[in-house]
Amino acid sequence: MIQVTKTDEKGKLVPQEGYVKDSWIHLFNPVDSEVAEVVAATGVPELFLKSALDEEEAAHTDREGNCSLFVVDIPVMEEDKDGMVYSTVPFGILITEAHIITVCLRETSLVSDITEGAVRGFCTKDRYQCLLQILYRNATKFLHFLRQIDRTSHRLQAELHRSMKNKELILLLELEKSLVYFSTSLRGNHVLIDKLYRNEHVSSCERCLALLDDVTIENSQAEEMCKIYRDILSGTMDAYASIISNNVNFVMKFLTLITIVLTIPTLIASLWGMNVNVPWQNNEWGFWIVVGIIVVITTVVSVILFNRTNRLK
Repeated sequence: MIQVTKTDEKGKLVPQEGYVKDSWIHLFNPVDSEVAEVVAATGVPELFLKSALDEEEAAHTDREGNCSLFVVDIPVMEEDKDGMVYSTVPFGILITEAHIITVCLRETSLVSDITEGAVRGFCTKDRYQCLLQILYRNATKFLHFLRQIDRTSHRLQAELHRSMKNKELILLLELEKSLVYFSTSLRGNHVLIDKLYRNEHVSSCERCLALLDDVTIENSQAEEMCKIYRDILSGTMDAYASIISNNVNFVMKFLTLITIVLTIPTLIASLWGMNVNVPWQNNEWGFWIVVGIIVVITTVVSVILFNRTNRLK
């Protein structure tokens, strides 16, 4: 789908019918015919448009003629049957002399926030400022999703304290995987942001440099927060793994003790059940004497083993 907007005199984004000058052209999950249409109307390289449609595309910048390409990773959130799933996808930003073009595989909240007026001062005529505002909003999106992941992690840990379940452990593993994706994407975005300081259009504008500094601060904060949450979650998972291992060891130890204790009556009963002469075989109290021996030996062995087991805890 193609969406074309342009900032009017009141500073609002207004939908446009055609590819007018100083407009913002956004494509999400475009088909080949839509890509060809935009290429024909704007003259941008087709390879630039399609580069952001590769889910494995890393953050980078490129230039061909009068068209500059910036690919960044943006966070996305999807609802799953077990909860929310967080990941990242490439987001392409192309800047020409007449347009700013963005392209993404999915319809994201990053674009809807801008079109709904959540980003103040977004003017499609100042294309490099639009680029920096998109990067700034993207960094704040990472921070927002990281806080959501942290809250979800605390909730799952509280549930695990009450009852150890596989479902909660699997969800914690999914959150840890999401933090790995976020960490990798933020590092790639950081490299691209550093390159913008050497861009002639940005370095020659004090307002753009100030905005770029804000982008760098937000992205660095998101990187640090992601690292902290990742370390905490990794330590938590290791702790739960140790708890589960201890629980398994305790159960196996308990079953082993039960097996040893039950072996004693079986052994004694087997000895007195042989077809040979045994003590007290002609005694009317012989059965109860044997039972008493079994009870005494079993009790003594049980007390010794369980006391030793308790000292080893």
